[in-house]
Amino acid sequence: MILRALDLRSWIFLGVLFAFTVAVPVLNLAMEPGSSAHLPSFAVSLFGKYLCYALLAVALDLVWGYCGILSLGHGAFFALGGYAMGMHLMREIGPRGVYGDPVLPDFMVFLNWPELPWFWHGFDMFWFAVAMALFVPGLLAFAFGWLAFRSRVTGVYLSIITQALTYALMLAFFRNEMGFGGNNGLTDFKDVLGFDLQSDQTRAGLFVASALALAFGFVLCRIVTTSKAGKVMIAVRDAESRTRFLGYRVESYKLFVFTLSAMLAGLAGALYTPQVGIINPSEFSPANSIEIVIWVAIGGRGTLIGAAIGAILVGIAKTLLTGLFPEFWLFVLGGLFVLVTLFLPKGVLGAFGALSAKAARRPAAFELKPREAQP
Repeated sequence: MILRALDLRSWIFLGVLFAFTVAVPVLNLAMEPGSSAHLPSFAVSLFGKYLCYALLAVALDLVWGYCGILSLGHGAFFALGGYAMGMHLMREIGPRGVYGDPVLPDFMVFLNWPELPWFWHGFDMFWFAVAMALFVPGLLAFAFGWLAFRSRVTGVYLSIITQALTYALMLAFFRNEMGFGGNNGLTDFKDVLGFDLQSDQTRAGLFVASALALAFGFVLCRIVTTSKAGKVMIAVRDAESRTRFLGYRVESYKLFVFTLSAMLAGLAGALYTPQVGIINPSEFSPANSIEIVIWVAIGGRGTLIGAAIGAILVGIAKTLLTGLFPEFWLFVLGGLFVLVTLFLPKGVLGAFGALSAKAARRPAAFELKPREAQP
């Protein structure tokens, strides 16, 4: 099944990802810090963050590019996964916190919480945190999708509702009474699975884990989109009413792919948190969810590979431009989206494919012609 789902472009993408996954840790750990080939430790975490963004973009492309569901709330699923991992990392601190409490995180001691809230129990175990990073976003997506899709909410109305969902969560997580750190969020992490988060080996390990998660998410999405269910999803995207008329339960397909996409977004958030060292309510910002849509549009909607490439390219551009021209970054991002919408509707990958196809159809400059028969 996996081999049938992967085409040549998919193998090339996975091959490049594998080479990148091997090269980055080698350049960081095996090369001497003074050499020109040495990759700084901060760059390893930066590349790991880009891979988490790529997985998030692939998750959105699954629902938008193949099922026509324009979600403006995927940042919420990403943030929930990040908070699940952040809660585990906070429990891992233990008595090493500022206040030395072996159970309560520092912000709870500061706010005079008498005991650990019930929803924090279990997060001292790594496997439980990973399970919650998948389960909580998936459960929220399932409940939201079950209500929305059964009511046949589609188009711009669905997009607005998803954006309202992430905005409501942002406002809720800003409150100290919620028990998630309020405005400051969760930070000051020490280690994960007993490994120091500041060590080069741990940074490299998290980078490799992010690359493996991206490869897993990409292959899983390829299996879904190339299956019979994937063909129905494309039919729903192109002509939902006709698909329903043919007897397919459109709501079930939408609910399945929306829940799966949310779980992949949660996985990306769980890997993102230990690499950036903080998770706070700003990750729920509707602007973040809109930016994810821009990644997919720039890379190429409905391609999966293009979505990942778009997320990485925009992430690199954001890092460079916010350092050089921080006040102009949002204008550049908006301009990119406008230009792509007008002149590259299929994104960078779609434009590259069109140029390749055009070059393949172009006749050779020198073509041998058959000799005419002599009389």
